[in-house]
Amino acid sequence: MKSSTIKGKHIAGLIILLLLIDQAFKIYIKTNYYLGEEHKILGDWFRLHFVENEGMAWGLQFGGSFGKIALTLFRLVAVIWGTFYIRNLIRKKAHKGFIICVSLIYAGAAGNLIDSMFYGLIFNASHLGSHHVAHLFPAHGGYAAFLHGRVVDMLYFPMIDTVLPNWVPFWGGKEFTFFDPVFNLADFYISFSFFMLLIFQRRFFPDSSKKDKTAEQKEAPVAHDSEPLQPSLNMEQEQDNPSENPGAIKINSLG
Repeated sequence: MKSSTIKGKHIAGLIILLLLIDQAFKIYIKTNYYLGEEHKILGDWFRLHFVENEGMAWGLQFGGSFGKIALTLFRLVAVIWGTFYIRNLIRKKAHKGFIICVSLIYAGAAGNLIDSMFYGLIFNASHLGSHHVAHLFPAHGGYAAFLHGRVVDMLYFPMIDTVLPNWVPFWGGKEFTFFDPVFNLADFYISFSFFMLLIFQRRFFPDSSKKDKTAEQKEAPVAHDSEPLQPSLNMEQEQDNPSENPGAIKINSLG
């Protein structure tokens, strides 16, 4: 069953909405939480915990200052490429669910790209151990140059926080936390989309073997009706030329 088509303006609206939610949440955390501040939302297993990172999603680091610029430029190229890719998907009327998943990935990449490109210019620094919050558009300028901004993370889900028994190999007696990384909404957009792509890949990418088989059956050559009549035509030719076929003359003489 084919999915209903989706318009480009709807996808653009979805991406803009996701970006606004992501940026509004980050700006709120940046200007109301000091670095390292934490508040429990749902008991111990869901907290808002303000951290900043200069690397990839889930707080992963990537190669210092040079790596930071390289990662930001990579995100920029990915977002530019993603713009044309989504347009192409809409033009080809791809599955609506697949287009939405790609749009979520696009919004997530763009959200973290905005942090990396501009947050160093529009915020002053947040320092660990200081209870001073950052300000938007500070009078003395931002904390870093263009492309050197740090990504704001705040979502923390330590659903399991315990000490492993001593009998556990290698990690016995050590603290164990699941889920330990701190992330943001943009990271969630990306991870959720990949998860949905794995679950619904058969629906988004239906097997084309049936279509190919049907096409082959339609293109298969059909035998012409005149082919079985070829032997009778040869017999008529033999009767018309008795001199070339002695067997035919003998049969006629017996008649």
